[in-house]
Amino acid sequence: MKAVVKARRGRGNIEIWDVEEPKTGPGEVKIEVKAAGICGTDIHIYYDEFMVNPPVILGHEFCGVVREVGENVAEFKAGDRVTSETAARICGKCMFCRTGNYNLCPERLGLGSGVNGAFTKFCVVRKEIVHPLPDNVDFESGALCEPLSCAVHGIIEQTGIEAGDTVVVMGPGPLGLLSSQISKVEGGYVVVLGMSLDKERLALADELGADLVVNIDKQNPEKIIKDLSKGYGADVVLECSGSSAGAKLGLRLVRKRGKFTQMGLFGKPIDIDFEQIAYKELKVTGFFSQKWTAWEKALQLLEQRKVQTKPLVTEKLPITEWEKGFEKKERGEAIKTLLYPVD
Repeated sequence: MKAVVKARRGRGNIEIWDVEEPKTGPGEVKIEVKAAGICGTDIHIYYDEFMVNPPVILGHEFCGVVREVGENVAEFKAGDRVTSETAARICGKCMFCRTGNYNLCPERLGLGSGVNGAFTKFCVVRKEIVHPLPDNVDFESGALCEPLSCAVHGIIEQTGIEAGDTVVVMGPGPLGLLSSQISKVEGGYVVVLGMSLDKERLALADELGADLVVNIDKQNPEKIIKDLSKGYGADVVLECSGSSAGAKLGLRLVRKRGKFTQMGLFGKPIDIDFEQIAYKELKVTGFFSQKWTAWEKALQLLEQRKVQTKPLVTEKLPITEWEKGFEKKERGEAIKTLLYPVD
């Protein structure tokens, strides 16, 4: 079967390989991949800005159908529609694993970076990270369960939004569009910020329920947020762009004693004015990946149709055209591109 492989460290070095179908061990589930999304992390991997263990098959946002289960797996059977978390390997013994925060396990190996992932036909994962896909969730929607669960973890589990909060979402990419919807579910008044090149994404944010969209190239976001908040600033800022400029603007927009959560990844160190954090007495929060509780909540939101993921899918390609998908992602020409396996 063909696979998209990070062959070795360094910029680029991603190739199409012919690989053997993986074997299913005890406690493992073999999933036939039906759709897999290109993530910003995959772009960071391309540029060697994210730790990987090459050679490794990329891809961590996916769903599919169970084709085989190993010994001691009674929870799933062939034919089940499923999706999977990304914590492919954990120690199970550290303080984080013991408290359910295994996403922070020091020995964690991520799917599609530390171990072989889903940009291929078959993917084998441990049974503990497999979740049934609701009957009313199709494969295109299900492939985005992973970024949705990330947003759930960052917003609901880490940040906390109260009804009536003014919530600023920095960046209308996939994470921002999902964060906007979750913030609405939680009762926030949601303002999504983007640039002129984000015209279509801002329009989609509006369609998906954002209360206000702002083009920062043509409008003054600081004045707009002050006018909305009686001069105080936003109660919550969710920085989803993963850009230095976005983080700096977000810190200016958030009110004193407000909440600032860094959702996007930068891929490199940036300069931040920490005095703003001190002077404003801000609660600054980070988040990494997701855990079981976030996945269950994300799947519930999809099943109840409170959040939509399918409108984010703008391109579908065979995995042999991964490079085209990566380029469109990097240029901002696609919101979410799905790759499909080929034999």
